[in-house]
Amino acid sequence: MSRLTHIDGGGRARMVDVTQKAQTDRIATAAGTLRCRPETLEAVREGNAPKGAVIATAELAGVMAAKRTADLIPLCHPLPLTKVAVEIEMDDHLPGFRVGAEVRTKAVTGVEMEALTAVSIACLTATSPSRRNRAAAPATGRRERGPDQLRRSRCARAGGGAAARH
Repeated sequence: MSRLTHIDGGGRARMVDVTQKAQTDRIATAAGTLRCRPETLEAVREGNAPKGAVIATAELAGVMAAKRTADLIPLCHPLPLTKVAVEIEMDDHLPGFRVGAEVRTKAVTGVEMEALTAVSIACLTATSPSRRNRAAAPATGRRERGPDQLRRSRCARAGGGAAARH
């Protein structure tokens, strides 16, 4: 069994010491889906959602959330983010929304938690104004482990190799 990096010898949670790690360019992407009724999607498309611009608000919330990840996730290192992009597209075939995020930094640890946080909060934000039209299902996705909202996540050092997050 591998040793858990955020647990010390006494079983206490601890932040991983990344002091000796070299700074590299880091990139992470995450994606999720938010299913809703066709009427909800149409209301958003027409700009008739009860709380206004659903997609623009959710995209902005995702960016803001990525910047606050270290405040939300215990033991997560605060990072100087150099790019956060959140994009939401309507998908009539779901029906619902496809949410994607890309986060970049030049740091000693990766940014996949920031990308996942951006997608999760964007999905939650898009859910709130759409509730009046009753979403058919909560945010869903597929991944071996992780939040239900996650569809896929990729984290890599710029230049190719996979990067572990500590």
